[in-house]
Amino acid sequence: MKSITIKGSKRESVGKKATKALRNAGEVPCVIYGGDNIVHFAAPVVSFNKLIYTPDVHTVIVDLEGNKTNAVLQDIQFHPVTDEILHIDFYEFHEGQEITMEIPVHSEGIPKGVKNGGVLRFNLRRMTVKGLAKNLPDYIVADVTPLKIGQKLYVTAVASEDYRIMHPDNTVICQVRTSRNVSLIGVDEDEEEDETVEGEEGAEGEASSAEGSEDSSDESKE
Repeated sequence: MKSITIKGSKRESVGKKATKALRNAGEVPCVIYGGDNIVHFAAPVVSFNKLIYTPDVHTVIVDLEGNKTNAVLQDIQFHPVTDEILHIDFYEFHEGQEITMEIPVHSEGIPKGVKNGGVLRFNLRRMTVKGLAKNLPDYIVADVTPLKIGQKLYVTAVASEDYRIMHPDNTVICQVRTSRNVSLIGVDEDEEEDETVEGEEGAEGEASSAEGSEDSSDESKE
C-alpha cells in the first residue's frame, strides 16, 4: 500500500484558544495514538487533500521536524455546516505489526447476467481487512464476469494470503439481479432452462388447480 507524508509540528498548547488560533491560521490539530506517548501536532490543511479527498486509501508517514512515525487515519471530524476539517486522529503502527483498514473494492469485467439484461448491484463498496501494511493492496479487485442473473459474489472470492478478511464468509460483495424488463432473448441456455422449468411448474400447478375445481363442481351437481 502506498504512503503519503504529512509534515507538521508538535503542539505546545492544546487548549481551546490555541486550537482555534491554529484553525484560523489554516492548520489542522491532530493527535497520534498507539505509541508510548500521545503526540499532539498540527499541519497545514492542504497537506491532507491526498489523504481525505480521494477514493483511495493510504498509510501515513507523519514527519514532525525529522521525527517520522508510521500511522493510519483513525478518525476525522468535520464542521457540520462548512465541512471544514476540525480534528484528525491517527494511530501509530510499527513494521511487522498488522493493521486493520477499509479497502475499496473495484469490479472487473462485465457480468454475463448484465449482458442478458440483468443489473449489477453492489452490497459492499469497501472491505475491512487486516494484515501487514506492506502487504495491503490499494484496492481489491472483484472479477464479476462469471456472474449470471440471480448469482452473488461473496467475500471469499477475493481472499488472499496477503490479508485476512474481517467479514463473515457469507457476506455479499455484489449480485446480478433480474430486471423486470428483461426478456429471454439472448439469455444463456442454462438460464433459459431455469426460467422454462419454473414456468412449467407453475402451469402444472394451475392445471391441477383447475381439475380440482371441476371435480368439486361435478360432485356438487350430484
